[in-house]
Amino acid sequence: MRRTSGVLLHLTSLPSRFGIGDLGPEALRFAEFLALAGQSRWQMLPISPTASSLGNSPYSSFSAFAGNNLCISPEGLADDGLLTPGELTAFALPAGERVDFPAVEMSKGAMLRQVFERCLAGGNLPGGLACKLPCRLEDEPAFAEFRGHNAAWLPDFALFMALKQHFGGVAWTAWPKDIRDRSEEALQSYGGLLRREVLFHQFCQWLFFRQWGRLRYELSRLDVELIGDVPIYVTLDSADVWANRRLFKLDEDGKPLFVAGVPPDYFSATGQRWGNPVFDWEACRAEGFAWWLRRMRHNFGLFDLVRLDHFRGFAGYWEIEAAEKTAVRGAWVPALGAEMLEALLDVHGHLPIIAEDLGIITDDVRELKARFNLPGMKILQFAFGPHTPYSPDSPHNHEKNCVVYTGTHDNNTTRGWFTDDADASLRRVLSRYLGRKVGADTVVRELIRLAFVSPARGCVIPAQDLLDLDGSHRMNIPGTGKGNWGWRLPKDRLCLLGPDRALAEALRSLCELYGRTPLANGGAEATG
Repeated sequence: MRRTSGVLLHLTSLPSRFGIGDLGPEALRFAEFLALAGQSRWQMLPISPTASSLGNSPYSSFSAFAGNNLCISPEGLADDGLLTPGELTAFALPAGERVDFPAVEMSKGAMLRQVFERCLAGGNLPGGLACKLPCRLEDEPAFAEFRGHNAAWLPDFALFMALKQHFGGVAWTAWPKDIRDRSEEALQSYGGLLRREVLFHQFCQWLFFRQWGRLRYELSRLDVELIGDVPIYVTLDSADVWANRRLFKLDEDGKPLFVAGVPPDYFSATGQRWGNPVFDWEACRAEGFAWWLRRMRHNFGLFDLVRLDHFRGFAGYWEIEAAEKTAVRGAWVPALGAEMLEALLDVHGHLPIIAEDLGIITDDVRELKARFNLPGMKILQFAFGPHTPYSPDSPHNHEKNCVVYTGTHDNNTTRGWFTDDADASLRRVLSRYLGRKVGADTVVRELIRLAFVSPARGCVIPAQDLLDLDGSHRMNIPGTGKGNWGWRLPKDRLCLLGPDRALAEALRSLCELYGRTPLANGGAEATG
């Protein structure tokens, strides 16, 4: 396996004129920055649909398969002849340091409705402009092909979203019993009643994945790989649970008997009660893990590598009775992740997976990771303190088959960690480790270099650390329900404009010195 370096930046964090990062020109500009900087990987968070009602978290979604409508690029639609230049201006939103999710939902929703109605009518634009789609939506061969290719999840998702709107946004567990329980008669009846709305949601998914394919093509041209993120759990109020109730521990009304989380740890003194329904692993085994295989292969088709979130839950997971208010009281329950991964290996041939093995890691988790030769994660912010000599996160203990990070989306930025979280003792240990005194203005540079020099074959740096940003720029604070996920990259940063061209060249120099560029991996002499 070659040595690589990459950057962690979620799609929604990119700059844009439309209030949220998307699959448009800024994504390509960032990819070009990565290529110039010698970076071979772009890591992002889950790309599934988010909603203000779910806290805007990419780890809480109405679907484990669908793409996020908010990330559809208006410029991309204009390139396809689906929007005019004037309409682009009308849908633009004021620039802000954070995503205003309700405003984006309203604006993008109106835009997509307009485009949908236009395509239903044959794609005629105002002012005599021509749509590049050749015919009416329902006669469009590419749309029909997309629906056929995604028939395993798209109809359920589109009907689920249509039903949510029809019933005023309430969770599916509060729907009338016949459609809640998916009687065949109810599915047919509501499917006919809501046919237009179902088509709308299928259309939006087609737009998203058309644009996704274009971005993947450009990334391939630049030799930049994509790392995706697959949460182990799905949201109770999702098409996945509604259409696959048998795979979860639910009561007869569809409500969870147990919920997922983790016990008290570094992030929270009371643990984290995520609230997701837990899998009935025996039911998953009974159908040959078919849903899991579809889900993982779907993501393997979207990304070059997939970070499998909460990997320890595939060996054993923390199960909390649904009535509990925190995660303090729970029990470890064995999972059948090994059998699922074996089945996945049989059908896919290899496992392009990074195991998120953070938290309470026991021998069974280590054995599961080793059995499938999966790289784990090392976090430099976790490495320093009295445990430094034997910490698996300390660079001198890194094995080659892992990916090292300065921090993750759940951590403070490295500058914020040093100034706000680290005590005097930790700072002294860090300075001793490096052999020189470290301060707030040098700590980020020092940890980035530690990551690059690590034996770990993979290295990923959060974008906030590349820009040496303080803790006000962090992406998520675990255990808090508000104010997360909205961070945005300042405009014209980490692109090929202005001072960040010098940053790109400095990163490339580090990659070359420590053998993390394609050139260095190809055997040419590395230069500093």
